[in-house]
Amino acid sequence: MDNNLIVYIERLQLIAFFAGYPLIYALVNVLAREQSKKDLFINRVFRQLPLAYALSGMLFLGYVLNSVYPDFSAENILKQLTFIKIWGLLSILFWIPLFSKKPVISLLHSLVFFFFLIRDLFLHLTSVIGIDMIKNNMRVFTDSILLNTANLAIIVILMSLISKYRK
Repeated sequence: MDNNLIVYIERLQLIAFFAGYPLIYALVNVLAREQSKKDLFINRVFRQLPLAYALSGMLFLGYVLNSVYPDFSAENILKQLTFIKIWGLLSILFWIPLFSKKPVISLLHSLVFFFFLIRDLFLHLTSVIGIDMIKNNMRVFTDSILLNTANLAIIVILMSLISKYRK
């Protein structure tokens, strides 16, 4: 049970940082398609989605580094990393223009974490303990939506300031 609890907490951490992104992506994508010819602002927001996702990856990197503090040895860091955490850290690659040019790639990357949420929903819907797990997942998912919305707002504001500064 102890190992299962650790795995569950690790999944909650990943859900907290990344699982809200597909919903934000879908919302901005729908708005961009509706307003494609009328509003250039929402199209700029859509193009900046991968940068907001990369910011979530940077925050997750900070969280991972904080969890290995004060022993920053390579052995200790590698001991803490699992495949799914490494997958989460790969979101930092969306700072690179090669990856950030196609926002759909960031969506595909984040769907791995959204899968955990859906899987728990279907597996634990019928048991009493499972209902509590689903409640926890939904709380964390709500926080993830808020985090990803805040990240997108920060990126949009920073990019607007940078573009005004360049003029």
